[in-house]
Amino acid sequence: MTLQPFLKEELLKLNSVCKDQADIFEMVYKEAFGKGYVSENFLTKIKEREASFPTGLQIGDYSVAIPHTDPEHVFEQFISVVTLQKPVSFYLMDDNTKKVDVRIVLLLGLNQPHTQLTVLQELMQAIQDQQKIEQLLQAENQRDVQAIFNGVEKISTKGEK
Repeated sequence: MTLQPFLKEELLKLNSVCKDQADIFEMVYKEAFGKGYVSENFLTKIKEREASFPTGLQIGDYSVAIPHTDPEHVFEQFISVVTLQKPVSFYLMDDNTKKVDVRIVLLLGLNQPHTQLTVLQELMQAIQDQQKIEQLLQAENQRDVQAIFNGVEKISTKGEK
């Protein structure tokens, strides 16, 4: 299975400015709801699930969050990739008493149980590669993001600041 069909251009929010989790969830929800991908309850349910089952992960030098909610709130499957200019705190998945500063959020909208497991496995494989995380943080467009998740090494690079 490839992740490419799940990566919707309108749900790739690269180099975003968000003050907290709620900002991230609302930004993705507005776009996903507007496109008919999710139910009206999606925003509430994703916030509730994140509060009960945190999704922050510390992977080497980087931190990532993979929030998601129950399948009945998703009409069309997607992966929203949000990269942040400044980190946002998420509680750790394996220790919900500790927070981690995250710059990459992979918000999942999945409604098929077999798909969810496969997508999570592929995402975990991708984000365990430090180089892919660095490339995601530098991604400028959908082509870059798709190349990263499809194992292509070459992506566009930003000009020097």
